[in-house]
This record gives sequence, C-alpha cells and structure tokens, in this order.
Amino acid sequence: MWANDRNTVQYRPNSHRPGSHSRRAGAAPGNSEGGSPEGGTRRRLRRIERFLADLLGAQKDPDRRKLLHRYTIWHLVRRLRQRNNGRPVTPQQFTAVRQRTHAAVAFLNWLEAHDLALDTCRQADLDRWLTDDSAAYRQTAGHFIRWARANKLTTVHVPALRWFGPTQPLDDQHRWDVARRLLHDDTVKPEDRLAGLLLLLYAQGAAAITRLTVEDVEATDKGVRLHLGRAPIQLPEPVAALARTVAANRKGHATIGALTPSPWLFPGGQPGRPISTTQLTHRLNQLGIRPNQARSTALFQLATEIPAAILARTLGIHTDVAVAWQRLSAGDWANYAAEVSRRTTTS
Repeated sequence: MWANDRNTVQYRPNSHRPGSHSRRAGAAPGNSEGGSPEGGTRRRLRRIERFLADLLGAQKDPDRRKLLHRYTIWHLVRRLRQRNNGRPVTPQQFTAVRQRTHAAVAFLNWLEAHDLALDTCRQADLDRWLTDDSAAYRQTAGHFIRWARANKLTTVHVPALRWFGPTQPLDDQHRWDVARRLLHDDTVKPEDRLAGLLLLLYAQGAAAITRLTVEDVEATDKGVRLHLGRAPIQLPEPVAALARTVAANRKGHATIGALTPSPWLFPGGQPGRPISTTQLTHRLNQLGIRPNQARSTALFQLATEIPAAILARTLGIHTDVAVAWQRLSAGDWANYAAEVSRRTTTS
C-alpha cells in the first residue's frame, strides 16, 4: 500500500483490512510494535499513511489526486518528519494531519460544486466560501489555501490567525501552591507527584509526560538528570528522589505479571503502552491542576528567565514556540546578551 521511500505513499482503494498489515508483518494482533516508544511512533506514522492511502485512492480525478498527494505527502508528512526529527508523533499531530487533509478535500469539493477550480477561484469566491454556513472546515482549510498560494497554484489568500498568547488568566500563585504541596505531601502517589511537578516546574504537557521512558531518567551517584529535550536537565531534590522512586517502582496495571518491565516511566493499563493523555489529565485534575493553563503559566515564567534557545533545547519544545513565549513575556535576551558582552569587555 505504501513505502517506496520516506515521502511516498502508494494507494489502491480498499487495499487493506484493519489489522491486516500487522499480521502480514508477523506482529501479534492488538500489540503491533506497541511495546516500545519507537513502536508507538511507527504505529502513528503508519496510521497516517494508511489514512492518506485510502483518501488518495478514493479520489477519482487524477489531477485532484496528484494535488492532494503533493500537499499531504510532500508537505504535511514531510514537514512532520523534519519537525520531529526522530521524536514520537503525538496524537495532536496525527489529528492535525487528518483535519488539514479533510479540510483540503472539503474546500476542493466546494469549488467543484460551484463550477470552480483552484486556479480559477478568485478572492470574491473565497469570501463567499468563508461566509457559507454549509461549508465545512472553513478555518482549517486556510492552511491548504496558504500552501497553494505559496506554490503559485492560486491567487486567493486567507491570512493566518496570529497567536496573542494564552486565552486564560495565568495564576502563578496557584501554580506554586500546588507545586509546594507535591514537593512535600507523601500522601500523594509518587507518580502523580512527579507528573504534576514536571508540568508545573518544567512546562511539560500531559502528552509529553506520557511519552517519557525509563531511559530518559539518568540516575548516578552525582544526581539525577532527566531528558526532556536534546539537553538533559539536572533535577533538584526532592524531585530527583521522586524520579528515582517512580523509575524503580513503576506500577501501571500492565506491568503486573508482565514478562519484561515496561519501558515507560508512566505505564498504562494496556500491555506495552504508556498511560493515556486522557487518564493522566484526569489524575492531574484531581490534584487541582488544569494542564493547559498550568503549562501556560510555567512557560510564561520560564520564558522571562531563560533564553529561547536554551528553553527549546532543555524542555523539548520547538524554537519558534520558545521565541513566541519569550516575546510574550517580554524577556528580551538579546539586550541581556549585549549587556553581558559590554560588562566582559570593560572588566
């Protein structure tokens, strides 16, 4: 069905049944490569490839199929691989690819229904589509339209929505109150304490926390280092002690009676799988933590204290995200670096 190279999908309508690929590959049904973090990454990539293969194979018009192949495979998937650079594909990224693909198809369907094509569509036509309540994916399709314009396939334009920061108020006092409790309250499960502190102190989202493995915890006589991004961070006590405890005593349901230890730092209820983002979010909610708001607060504070490049390298976030938060928090590290340079020169 696919795989001539990393960015090529071969498609044939109805070319597979659910689960048939894993059986052909010799993997056990229901556990296809699910026992390792790398397996989770490959599994989501294959789901994306299967989805795109089916969708492209269903396109009867060869020109439309070629256009969608160019957008989905050579832009969406290729960009995803480059951006992740070997890191796992998140559920949010998987959903984004699906939604943007569906949006492109919906926009092309609308054009066809109104006797238009991408190259004949004018701005007035696009404005009519944007105000058509029956049109689906009107906001999401902007990504496809901007791509088409950048590749000189159309003259119409939809401006990207500019991000102006978090939509909810940032409560730094509440963040520190909960963090202090998790640092010292032994009545809370160690794994819940560690997950909460990783979010509150290091701005790790629930999805990123679920993907942490035991190998990400580097415990030596000199202390504990945690790999969240390309550069590990040194954990202070008592966070370091919590990381040691959780790594040594993983208690996910799936580890009971398992032949081999789970590689995940936070195992889930299914064999070889980490805890789900939904379940972890529920447990964090019970601690009084709202992950999105708490992470925004943590990122805002960290961006005022740490240069964007270091923030991205240590926390495992994209550099553009770190820069955006730094600007939002008015952490002007360019001026800071210049000031340090002047001090060094005059001293």
